Amino acid sequence: MSRIGRKPINIPAGVTVNVNNGVIEVKGPKGTLTFNYNPAMQVEVNGEEITVSRPNDEKTNRSLHGLTRTLIANMIVGVTEGYKKELDVNGVGYRVEKKGKQCIMNLGYSHKVIVEDNDDITIEVPNPNKIIISGIDKQKVGQFAAEVREKRPPEPYKGKGIKYAEEHIRRKEGKAGKGK
Repeated sequence: MSRIGRKPINIPAGVTVNVNNGVIEVKGPKGTLTFNYNPAMQVEVNGEEITVSRPNDEKTNRSLHGLTRTLIANMIVGVTEGYKKELDVNGVGYRVEKKGKQCIMNLGYSHKVIVEDNDDITIEVPNPNKIIISGIDKQKVGQFAAEVREKRPPEPYKGKGIKYAEEHIRRKEGKAGKGK
């Protein structure tokens, strides 16, 4: 049996969970999230706990068991605490600024790269070399951060570009035959 799937999920105070017809809705202080889970999984709310169970040990049901439980747990964390990703901008002349809902980035191109935050995602720029992307949906925050990073991924020689704060860039050595 799935070790992750059989763990019950605790519902914190201030969070309400509704389950009906294959849809789970989680409301909390930061917002509301809904998720259409696979109808083969059984999701039950027992007091202050949510349990996910599977009908049999077929391979697809075993795969969906832990996944469904983890996605529901991520929803509960999202509506209570939220998620955030930090990006660092490295490079001479590389700058980021926030004007209204727009994040304007100078990334060494001949033009400025503009990204706008939407209803689910907020962008903060505490200093010209840092971007903080936050929201309640873990998947949307991660996807948006990946799209911003894609505007100028870090290169291995000088380390210039946009990288995650916890990411380590493996550096390469330049030309070896210099000075001969």
